[in-house]
Amino acid sequence: MRLRTLTFAAASSAALLAAGVLPAQASAGAAARTAPASAREGSVSAADLLAKVKTCSQISNGKYRTDDETSATVPVCGKNGAVFWKADMDIDCDGQRTANCNENRDPWYQDDTAFHQSDGKPLKAESLPYVVVPSSSGIWNYASAGIKGGGVVAVVYGDKVEYAVVGDTGPQKIIGEASYATAKALGIDPDPKTGGADSGVTYILFKNSKVSPIESHSAAVSLGDQLARQFIANN
Repeated sequence: MRLRTLTFAAASSAALLAAGVLPAQASAGAAARTAPASAREGSVSAADLLAKVKTCSQISNGKYRTDDETSATVPVCGKNGAVFWKADMDIDCDGQRTANCNENRDPWYQDDTAFHQSDGKPLKAESLPYVVVPSSSGIWNYASAGIKGGGVVAVVYGDKVEYAVVGDTGPQKIIGEASYATAKALGIDPDPKTGGADSGVTYILFKNSKVSPIESHSAAVSLGDQLARQFIANN
């Protein structure tokens, strides 16, 4: 659960896909896998995804700030099968304590996340790519839009695509935050104090999707790639 702000420079396979769910047995042993440093995950390019989100059909009742001091300029937009926004990236280091995510490295550190692993423990920001969604408010209610904990997110930055899960919630009026692992995989400085990206990050959240277990990154990549191809075909 993020309470701070910063200012800085995805039965049968077909049935499972339709439901947006990938079973845990589909990716045995994946839970311990750390975030890859590849330039692109899956088969869908950043350019192909970005081509589908050039225009915004706003679904939020208002707009979000990217930081506490900025103006509210970021809407949540709707597409077939997904919602998206374009913002900055602040670094979320919350959850289990690790070498790079702890109270000594992150002055805003909290030892919990809104959504938990299959064993009940908080998520691990240093190794699991996850995205933070704004807590539900009059601006927008993520749950009403078909977004849930463990849902799949395609995070696009430059020519890179990283698949993540919805892993935490943040302030009601601020948007644009992801875990240490997400930033690192995209080539963004993941330091919780000084890192992040000022702009240029696109978050595409696939509706009614859920990775199980939430901590399996390879399951997120597998389901995310399928949902991204559906997204391209349907928009």
